[in-house]
Amino acid sequence: MTNITIRTMKPEDYEEVHALWMTIHGFGIRSMDDSYDFVSRFIKRNPTTSIVALNENKKIVGSILCGHDGRSACFYHVCVAEAFRRQGIGQAMVATAMQALKEEHVNKVTLIAYKNNTIGNLFWAHEGFAERADVNFYEMPLNEENITRFNA
Repeated sequence: MTNITIRTMKPEDYEEVHALWMTIHGFGIRSMDDSYDFVSRFIKRNPTTSIVALNENKKIVGSILCGHDGRSACFYHVCVAEAFRRQGIGQAMVATAMQALKEEHVNKVTLIAYKNNTIGNLFWAHEGFAERADVNFYEMPLNEENITRFNA
């Protein structure tokens, strides 16, 4: 991991983080949840747990949105730019976010990886995350305008 800086995400990082998200094949971007207003509100509610990775030119090459309710946390939109993968950046971001969660006395972190996200699923298994077969995941959309679009 040469010349990479890991730091807490700030609302002013949004444009660059969103641009990164748009380059990630298979990412599901929600029209409302992933807008500047919603992401800024998310970061303000969770000011220490969302993470970015910057290269030597201070360009964002990785990100994790991470929030918690005091009991458990969730990772959202974990990604590393394709040209920077397999350098330990994802691992460093995950470790940094989990340390921030531990400091806030949060005891577990969850995430959702789409079944067809082979790269993501391999990464999470390698990091020691366990796929749960004993629970079902349910969702009730509260706003029909919050549409998910997948990056090609």
